[in-house]
Amino acid sequence: MPDKPPCDPRPAQPRGKTLLQYSPNGRKLIVAGLANFVRTYNTGDEDNVVIVDNVPDETNAVIAGDDYFIAGNEDGLVSQFNIQQKRLDKLLVRSSLPIRALAISPDEKWVAVSSDEVIIKVVDRHDIERITILREHPKIIKHLSYDPYGQYLAASCIDGIIYIYSMVGEEPTLFRTVDGIIRRLEVEDEASSECVWHPDGRAFACATATRDITTVSVADGAQQRSFLGGHMTDVLSLAWSANGALLASTSRDGVLVLWETKTQSIIRKFDYEKTMNVTWHPQAENYLNWTTSWGEVYICPDFLKDEAHIRLLKGPRARSPFFHDPLDDTSAAINGRKPLVNGRPKPLRAGTPDSLDILLGEGEEEDWIEDDDGAGYTNGNGKRTNGHLGALNGHTGKRGRQDYWSPQIHEPFQPGATPWRGNRKYLCLNLTGFVWTVDQDTHHTVTVEFYDREMHRDFHFTDPYLYDKACLNERGTLFSCPSSDDHPAMVFYRPHETWTTRADWRTELPNGEEATAIALSKNFVTVLTTKGYVRVYTLFGTPYRIWRQKSGPAVTCAAFDDYVLTIGNGPVGSDGCTQLVYSIEDVRQEYICQNEDVVALPEAATLKNIFFSDDGDPCIYDSSGTLLILAHWRTPSQAKWVPLLDTTQLDRLASGRKEESYWPVAVAQGKFHCIILKGGDQHPYFPRPLLSEFDFKIPVSPLAPPKKASEGEVEEEDGIGESNAQSSARLEESFVRTSLLYSLFDDSSSVHTRLSHTQKTELTRRQLEIDKILLQLLAVECREGEERGMRALEIVRLMRDRGGKMIEAAGKVAGGGEECARGED
Repeated sequence: MPDKPPCDPRPAQPRGKTLLQYSPNGRKLIVAGLANFVRTYNTGDEDNVVIVDNVPDETNAVIAGDDYFIAGNEDGLVSQFNIQQKRLDKLLVRSSLPIRALAISPDEKWVAVSSDEVIIKVVDRHDIERITILREHPKIIKHLSYDPYGQYLAASCIDGIIYIYSMVGEEPTLFRTVDGIIRRLEVEDEASSECVWHPDGRAFACATATRDITTVSVADGAQQRSFLGGHMTDVLSLAWSANGALLASTSRDGVLVLWETKTQSIIRKFDYEKTMNVTWHPQAENYLNWTTSWGEVYICPDFLKDEAHIRLLKGPRARSPFFHDPLDDTSAAINGRKPLVNGRPKPLRAGTPDSLDILLGEGEEEDWIEDDDGAGYTNGNGKRTNGHLGALNGHTGKRGRQDYWSPQIHEPFQPGATPWRGNRKYLCLNLTGFVWTVDQDTHHTVTVEFYDREMHRDFHFTDPYLYDKACLNERGTLFSCPSSDDHPAMVFYRPHETWTTRADWRTELPNGEEATAIALSKNFVTVLTTKGYVRVYTLFGTPYRIWRQKSGPAVTCAAFDDYVLTIGNGPVGSDGCTQLVYSIEDVRQEYICQNEDVVALPEAATLKNIFFSDDGDPCIYDSSGTLLILAHWRTPSQAKWVPLLDTTQLDRLASGRKEESYWPVAVAQGKFHCIILKGGDQHPYFPRPLLSEFDFKIPVSPLAPPKKASEGEVEEEDGIGESNAQSSARLEESFVRTSLLYSLFDDSSSVHTRLSHTQKTELTRRQLEIDKILLQLLAVECREGEERGMRALEIVRLMRDRGGKMIEAAGKVAGGGEECARGED
């Protein structure tokens, strides 16, 4: 037998699709359906019913304001009706095909309309001639919903993809698509694929193909926690309570389920009949309402009887159910400190999903200052003055709270790792392979995959320690985990292969000490800790060195062979942020190559990644999109950061049509290896993206693309129709880049007391390559005429083989023998 509802049904519409919608102030409940009228019920006085006639038949969608409602109908009309006057106000928009969904922005200015036409119309409710068309989706939109702050519009398409449009700015743009969550549905299907936004605006809930309910983060499109096992048939409707602490859902078999958001557990389950659409009262009242396919509406005040459940309903705003909530990383901001991104203050943008003012709400600013000592730093309303009262002379102790200042420090990070996105994250990404983990609530599952599967076999394991950092190279995999109630912080190393039984080892850090960053080379394991210690172990777990960083707090570290590079917070700059400083030490020789030198970052840029190249030179990649390499770092006090590539100047971005950024992976084989991130993505996600590679291009001068050669123009070897200026710019960049790579190779060779034959041959080859470039540059200068003679002479002086055939070749070029500059030996 079906359960008996706690209230009696009220006939509202003919049998069939029956919709209900509260006004924003919660005073009226609008019920629409197949009839040519709409009923409105007054909250608290449900017997006082207002009937609005002359509504077109077969209402497919309805939205409401405090004194009006808007109906979209089968005949393609979207009309606004006045509730008190019971009449049609105006026709907002017309479609040639039936209306399917409506959504109204929180400020009640814009109405989004979808129909059987493959477009979304966004009309200004106050000026119906202002219409914006959204057409990035390929098929019909079944559902529309605005987020609580009016920044995003979620459109559920019948192709099973969610299209999220950004409604900020003059023209809406497609923000992202979310695939693999909702099922493919026809517009006539009763099953729902609607995105129902959580009140904090950071995520939405929707029904999946497995008849479960999942939440999706709008910031990155990742699937978050799910509500499982509540329904055996298609989900028809979802509704969050006003504070987001409870979720109600209905299904085709009449089941109504109440969920607790925090635990995703079922708190009550009712077996009713013919339930269809459900909604909570928008002002946290204990009202739950639903309609049935019989055209009835249930208006149930005091629906919840359990005091614990009522406290949930009327309690503070709950968070969206994330696996790893980004707001947990902004505790510093809650405690009065600005959150940082790699040492720089992160702006709290009002009304955006990453903003704390969503949780604090309006009116909860720091207006706690009181003029209790008569110092005159507030006005009569208890607010700050605008400075016209002069300097403050009150007691120092009284003013300490607002006058306290602390520098903005650089956040620690693990090179090659990504933040949590849903329940997954990459622990390590490099040219050897990648390590990723999945949060299974009680434990994690870790997977290690390799690019060269003939050399190494992939493996995965159950992780009860919840490893949060990893390093991977050709010899082994290194992990670290934070401390918990059951164990201290630990470091775990697993070699890939050994000539004996594989010797995994695990070591514990002292109590109260956590791993800030870890690094793995072919000789050593390095652990940077929260106490500022640099702990170095051999690959068999033997402690080898330990010292404390001179600058802190620690930020990150990297390793190559016997070298360890550490980065920490240094002196405070003029912007109130600490500068990053680095040190490089040969741990085997106990020789300091560079001691507390500054990491070269431009103003307002942040450090994104740090690693050693395959030749053993330190590299960094910053948020400005620039890749830099450290030259002459083996000589104390001689190191300098040299740009290898400015990704913002890549030819693929010249048209301005592509919106992409780059996730740095490695510098190897003379190229920059990275992952291309499309749109607004900041980190790679699953499935595993492909690696891309770019040639180095030092930003010497802007390089215009070569023009196609016209009749009579000479075709150059490297391009057709290059002008002299273009050839000169290209060759100048090539000369600077080749000279840099030569000096890097020369420095790495200098560590050997005696050069091998291969090294000597390579040095000679690189010298010859530089001279060839100079010969080509000389040819360009000679074409310019005698007025460029001094620069031509300077180019000859830059040649390294001054006594050999290069000088002879230069003479031939100057005399007109330009064929020698074509790269001939």
